[in-house]
Amino acid sequence: MDIDLFADIVNDLVMDNDEVTLPGLGTFVSELMPSTFSDKGYTINPPYRRLSFRQRWNDEDSLLADFYSRTNGIGKEQAEKIVGEFLSGLKDTLQSKKMVLLPGLGRLRATKENTFFFIADEDLEIYPYGFGLEPVSLKTHEETPGEVSAAVRELKDIVEERERRPWLKVVIAVAGAAIVILGVFAALGRLAPGFVDKLLYNKEELTVIKYWESNV
Repeated sequence: MDIDLFADIVNDLVMDNDEVTLPGLGTFVSELMPSTFSDKGYTINPPYRRLSFRQRWNDEDSLLADFYSRTNGIGKEQAEKIVGEFLSGLKDTLQSKKMVLLPGLGRLRATKENTFFFIADEDLEIYPYGFGLEPVSLKTHEETPGEVSAAVRELKDIVEERERRPWLKVVIAVAGAAIVILGVFAALGRLAPGFVDKLLYNKEELTVIKYWESNV
């Protein structure tokens, strides 16, 4: 077994299992992370699965050896021997060089005290149900000068029609008030985002937003 094959096996296993044990070394743990807020609560990030590594294991867990046995058509005893020898060498390399690259997954690293931890690749994708999901922005569209001019012209046309259609006075008044309110709200969003957040969210929601902003 080489490092590329090992990384491919771990990748395949974590797609269908929450934990993948490496006997004598540690355990890969995948956790489903919920949607989060960023950009001061104006962007919703989709859920994803986070892959981490914990330096604990169950020597009786044969998931890795069983997979290797099936995919290579060899007996379980032989597979356990091959996997055990590989993991022993991997551990020695990690302790001496302090880093092992797992292609397509990330990097296993070791501290001076030989505590192992894992840094996943930024583009690691182990959540099939999240395929195609993108962050969603809640920010309002900022109109260009051309769009503002076009809106003014449309309002002017409406004003010219009001003599023929008296009921338009009410519509114009409502539309004008809405434009003023939106303008004030947009200005506050740029000058005092904290105040706008208080208008949009309750106390509990603000606490959640601040927590995720500090951890994203």
